[in-house]
Amino acid sequence: AAESEEQEFTPEAFSKLYQRSVYQSMRNTTRRAMQDLRKTIESLPDHVKQDAKFILDSERKILSLLRRITENKIDAVKIRIHGDYHLGQVLYTGNDFMIIDFEGEPARPLTERRIKRSPLRDVTGMIRSFHYVICNAFLNQTAVRKEDAQILEPWIEPWYLCVSRTFWSGYLETVKEAAFIPQDCEALDLLLHCFLLEKAVYELGYELNNRPEWVSISIKGIKQILA
Repeated sequence: AAESEEQEFTPEAFSKLYQRSVYQSMRNTTRRAMQDLRKTIESLPDHVKQDAKFILDSERKILSLLRRITENKIDAVKIRIHGDYHLGQVLYTGNDFMIIDFEGEPARPLTERRIKRSPLRDVTGMIRSFHYVICNAFLNQTAVRKEDAQILEPWIEPWYLCVSRTFWSGYLETVKEAAFIPQDCEALDLLLHCFLLEKAVYELGYELNNRPEWVSISIKGIKQILA
């Protein structure tokens, strides 16, 4: 985010046109994911279908929430970001953490990976990763009796929210008044929720096409964000 003589790394201010393009990308992602969900919903397990139908019924609400990013000019800058930030990209050395793989999402074209964006996309990627790790641990648990699973399941969301809030608070304390963070609380909250929702919807489309057994995680994520 520092000033740079290289134009590719120079921070750039948000504009209404940029915010509009962000929404258009979010809208396209949402429509593709919903289309994929409609095609595959009948093949989903019965316990997932009800939540899947709720997501399909919520498509207009999702688009309406995402459209809010176009309403008012946001006072922030966009920068080069990691682009594929999650727990799998962070290694613990015993004394510190090392972040790896700065090439962005391998499935996206190189030109797209170099586009400057809000670093809150990386932040929400990590927050969604917290949700994945606890849900995946629960789904694949082998050391817990089936009759105890119902006792554990209600603790998934409190754990996820607690860890996410701790991470979010630490992040804000670290960046404080950086130019890439809106100082207006409403604008900051708007970006956080829009990027979280977009990430969860993107995950839905990804899981439907690559890991259908994990679809329930992304669906739960969308429901939690909408709530």
